[in-house]
Amino acid sequence: MILFLKMLLAHLIGDFILQPANWVDDKNSKRLKSLKLYLHIGVHAFLLALLFEFDLQYWIGYVLIIASHFIIDFIKANLQRKKSAQRKIFFIDQLAHILIIIVVAYIYHPFEPDISKLLSYNNLLFITSLVIIIGVAPVIVQESMSKWNPEIIEGSSRSLEKAGHFIGILERLFVFVFIIAGRWEAIGFLLAAKSVFRFGDLKESKSRKLTEYILIGTLLSFGIAILTGLLYIKLSQKT
Repeated sequence: MILFLKMLLAHLIGDFILQPANWVDDKNSKRLKSLKLYLHIGVHAFLLALLFEFDLQYWIGYVLIIASHFIIDFIKANLQRKKSAQRKIFFIDQLAHILIIIVVAYIYHPFEPDISKLLSYNNLLFITSLVIIIGVAPVIVQESMSKWNPEIIEGSSRSLEKAGHFIGILERLFVFVFIIAGRWEAIGFLLAAKSVFRFGDLKESKSRKLTEYILIGTLLSFGIAILTGLLYIKLSQKT
């Protein structure tokens, strides 16, 4: 685990802290002709050697990570031409780097994942709770409010695509975490913060229907998250 954390730390520092935005732009535009690409790989090489403490026993892993990083970044730069796919490419790129790090960690310290522990009662309970909050709750809220015409929100300012959906997921995750951590006061703060941000929109819209629509959706969302959190705590105490 220590070796994995060292390699992960080198990657995170090299990719997010010591890589200016102009380096990324230069790599995407010039690709193999970009000096910044080689500087970026050099930074990674130095950080990795430093955290490996210049120990030659890790030379195979060192070469594998640096070579794969160069190849992955080169492929990423060529795929970045399509702006619509940039977000997906970013996450795939990071996932590929981390998978290589996991492989190298496995080469030096083989491990056998214990599926029985992964599928333990508490883990399954936690995963089920997250599925309810992320996947089930949005459907419940949507179906519960389907009797009201969604056109009541027309005429209000246009928002980001699916912003409400993601805000709902995030707020439920926060509420769930606050409950299992025993920080009920934080839920009040979250609700108050959302109310402050929404107050301006509701005031400008001057629509009672829109106010009621948002209030019902918020209470449903928070209610599901609170109920899920309470059930998780109750059921987890039975083990």
